[in-house]
Amino acid sequence: MANKHLIDTSDILPIDEYARTRAEWRRTMTAIKRRRRIEVGPHVTFYFESWRTMWHQIHEMLFIERGGAGQVPDELAAYNPLVPQGRDLSATFMIEIDDPDRRKRILGRLGGVEETAFLRFGAHDVKGDPEQDQDRTTAEGKASSVQFVHFHFTPEQIAAFRTPGTPVILGLSHPQYGHMAAMPEDVRAELATDFD
Repeated sequence: MANKHLIDTSDILPIDEYARTRAEWRRTMTAIKRRRRIEVGPHVTFYFESWRTMWHQIHEMLFIERGGAGQVPDELAAYNPLVPQGRDLSATFMIEIDDPDRRKRILGRLGGVEETAFLRFGAHDVKGDPEQDQDRTTAEGKASSVQFVHFHFTPEQIAAFRTPGTPVILGLSHPQYGHMAAMPEDVRAELATDFD
């Protein structure tokens, strides 16, 4: 089956049907998300999105907020931009620090971190492009704890990334947060399915 790049109203289950099967969906999605998650440094976790992860997120929002059919267009507008389009990978990355004072201090030094995400494999460097829906760094230089980036690939880069066993590095090159992580092979293989 070809990858789907858009969630539309026909993909949305009635909320009572979703509620009946929610526990099963959550178990399924936990297993899928495990293969799409990478920690980079001590505070950042990347969650690579897909049609399925965004479909689930929309259903969770509808289930929790109970806004009915009127809520659906807003959820589609919010989450469809994060569905990969066949030549990209899409990720949410979260800066997770439990202590509120420490979190405020660290986020205050990470302005522009969303501009520094990259993937490196073979001779290829793919820079992350931040989601443009809003500025996630304040004028004072404080970063949001939730960031969204897209990694756009050329056909040659897709072929290289898809090659089994290809070592892939995911990183951030911010002056205050220069960390990298090796992508596990099961994650690389899972993400390779996002390309057409």
